[in-house]
Amino acid sequence: MGKFQRAVGVVVFGTAVLAAALLGWAIGVSGDPTPTSLTKGLLLAAGFSLLVAAVVGWVERRIATHARRSLDPRHMPLAPKVVMAETRGVYAGPVTVTALIPAHNEEACLAATLESLLGQSHRPRRVVVVADNCTDGTVDIARRAGVDVIETVDNVHKKAGALNQALRQVLPGLGDNDLVLVMDADTTLDAGFLEGAVRRATADRGLMAIGGLFYGEEGSGLLGQFQRNEYTRYARDLRRRRGRLFVLTGTASLFRPRALRAVAAERGRTIPGVPGDVYDTAVLTEDNELTLALKSLGALTISPAECTVVTEVMPTWQALWAQRLRWQRGALENLAAYGMRPTTFRYWVQQLGIGYGVIALATYLGLLVVMAVYRDSWTWFPFWLGVGALFTLERVVSVWAGGWRARVLGVLLIPELCYAMFLDVVYLKGVWDISMRRQAHWKHVVVTDRGAVLGG
Repeated sequence: MGKFQRAVGVVVFGTAVLAAALLGWAIGVSGDPTPTSLTKGLLLAAGFSLLVAAVVGWVERRIATHARRSLDPRHMPLAPKVVMAETRGVYAGPVTVTALIPAHNEEACLAATLESLLGQSHRPRRVVVVADNCTDGTVDIARRAGVDVIETVDNVHKKAGALNQALRQVLPGLGDNDLVLVMDADTTLDAGFLEGAVRRATADRGLMAIGGLFYGEEGSGLLGQFQRNEYTRYARDLRRRRGRLFVLTGTASLFRPRALRAVAAERGRTIPGVPGDVYDTAVLTEDNELTLALKSLGALTISPAECTVVTEVMPTWQALWAQRLRWQRGALENLAAYGMRPTTFRYWVQQLGIGYGVIALATYLGLLVVMAVYRDSWTWFPFWLGVGALFTLERVVSVWAGGWRARVLGVLLIPELCYAMFLDVVYLKGVWDISMRRQAHWKHVVVTDRGAVLGG
């Protein structure tokens, strides 16, 4: 597995370089870095990207359609048609919700999380705080709020290990029409989150998991606004995809007990992991891995527009670096574990696309510098002014729902380009680390107040 993980990093980066080389070749066909050659190269690169996006969209749709139509209970036990056939004519009772909140020293934010959960228009039947090696007041806060507490025993596997211990106790008592909500202790649910999720689950027996659309909390200055803009665009993309999600976010997602039991049963057989575990404790990004596991078993998953949550933003660049490096490294390791299969097609292309974008952006900015040096005077070209105006308009429209601060940051353009370059560096670091087989660390970040963070 270690060698294959290393190969994943090399393949992802190498393929991205080859794709970006097309841009460099096209720009250099005329023999000099003139505006004309730059225009030709960028148009060719843009056309190539649009073609790839169209092909990826078509293939992704075909793969999803195949999973939805599957009647193979052995390889796709969670496929909608399989589930619908097995439950036809069976009434399992009204849909209820059991909430699990894994928490490691979360006394600073747990009270607000519980308040948002207990104040839902559809109140959960049971709320369980899974206290994992806590040394602060997390357990006391949970008990004062009147919710159940499960304290982990000798857990060394972070969030995934804590949830596995809790699910071993909770899952046996749940029926087919119960939902398991797993949410982070630093997340607050919007008032209608559970009502919307229960309505969806009631209307569709074949629906196995429901993910939340997350938005960033207020605060943390300019860095916080960068993240809020990023999350707003992501939520907009999911709405445009009609809820077809990429990842069942750990901020808040609901699962059918049937789905979680199927994952535990298939671990070590058709999907990676230890038999009997719902969450794979060997990965850095357990939420992304569980999404791949469910999709590999044919599960139908969505992120409906009515299921929104507010999650914490990283208050410092150091904390953001640690978070995103874990996400990036974890995503690559998940791909290494699952290999090439229809379920992972979209995720492989996504990683290659990010790599291509990193190189293309760096190349474009470098060429601007070369042109500035090459020419005696700066010339404004109407075509590129028009392209720039359209790009700026997209940046503003895509964050319009985020309010005036989001729109101002979008129209300024340059600051968000700098933020994108920061994320590009994180991507390169993740690819480099996995290529060099460097040891990965979970690096849990605990926010103690509005500016202080602790890493662990």
